[in-house]
Amino acid sequence: MTATTTPRDKPVSYSDEDVSSRERAFAGSVSGWVVLGALFAALISAIVYFVSRPPTALLPIGIALAVVAFIFVTKGFFVINPNEAAVVQLAGRYVGTVRQDGFHWILPFYSRRRVTLRVRNFESQQLKVNDHEGNPIEIACIVVWRVRDTAEAVFEVDNYENYVQVQSEAALRNLATHHPYDAHGEGQLSLRANTDEVAAQLKVEVQDRLDKAGVEVIEARISHLAYAPEIAAAMLRRQQASAIVAARFKIVEGAVGMVQHALKMLADERVVQLDETAKAQMVANLMVVLCAEHSVQPVVNTGAAAHG
Repeated sequence: MTATTTPRDKPVSYSDEDVSSRERAFAGSVSGWVVLGALFAALISAIVYFVSRPPTALLPIGIALAVVAFIFVTKGFFVINPNEAAVVQLAGRYVGTVRQDGFHWILPFYSRRRVTLRVRNFESQQLKVNDHEGNPIEIACIVVWRVRDTAEAVFEVDNYENYVQVQSEAALRNLATHHPYDAHGEGQLSLRANTDEVAAQLKVEVQDRLDKAGVEVIEARISHLAYAPEIAAAMLRRQQASAIVAARFKIVEGAVGMVQHALKMLADERVVQLDETAKAQMVANLMVVLCAEHSVQPVVNTGAAAHG
């Protein structure tokens, strides 16, 4: 008989029989009102029974046992609020989850742990990371999430709330290193300009990390984005220079169109006949006037002065 060994680096695959990390409904829960009515009926019957019987030495023992039984049964009552669940265990083994809101009763041998199913949001700290181009930036995000699978949330990770925080910040760091703060190439995604695309990628990144914890990511979005203080002034000048260059391109493009239109109108209307030298001079003057940042002072040429 040979024994088979499993390599340590091989991932463990859970079979369908393993339900420790899969949520299922708990079938042992009954309506608390029914049990409460039966408990009061039994209590009244016990009181009538003990009162109607003559006092004996066993009467105190019977009363004590009745009180203990009453307290034991009342330990099984619990309330489930809307958007809340109770993870039920028996001797350390997961046996099911109660999701139906209302008044319930289960055997007191079972232990219960409440898990909220409400939508919650988490805002990360302002992280200092390097973007795709190596520029230090400050970035933060908001993740809107809720528990999808209570068994995974309770048993797969130690503290699912802390797990959400740590993994969200890790996903944000990873995303920031794959995109530049500003795009400098055609079709390049940037953190500042492509907010919707970046938010969609961030949601996928966070969801992949939180799947094992039974958490559903509803929305993930960048809430703060800025250059780090040590390069903020230099990057501001860079942005201003880029804006000035873009504006200059637009001004020159418009000026060239206006000069072409002016020359065409002069030729069509035959206002004046210009040779190539005159056209070049006129184009130079018009470009100076149209592209100058300040008002241009005209100089009137009246011809050569007469000397007597």
